[in-house]
Amino acid sequence: MKLLLSPLTLLISFYQKFISPAFAPRCKYYPSCSSYALTAIQSYGLKGVAMAAWRVMRCNPWSHGGVDYVRPKIKTEEKTITEQSLQSMKAAT
Repeated sequence: MKLLLSPLTLLISFYQKFISPAFAPRCKYYPSCSSYALTAIQSYGLKGVAMAAWRVMRCNPWSHGGVDYVRPKIKTEEKTITEQSLQSMKAAT
């Protein structure tokens, strides 16, 4: 999966280093949309591409902007609550 997303991250990095400095800062959000996109893609993979696209669509002249970080991944336990409940009930009997 990372191999498929590498060209996209390289393209974003190229934009940040060579194209973006030629223009005044325009993004209404912090971090910039390109930084958000890199972080989202590196953290979430393909889902991060969708997150970045949604962020770019929200960054428009009518947006209030603000601080909008990529949410950290939440690690979930492998067992569901019902499985844990059943195991604790069996242990109690």
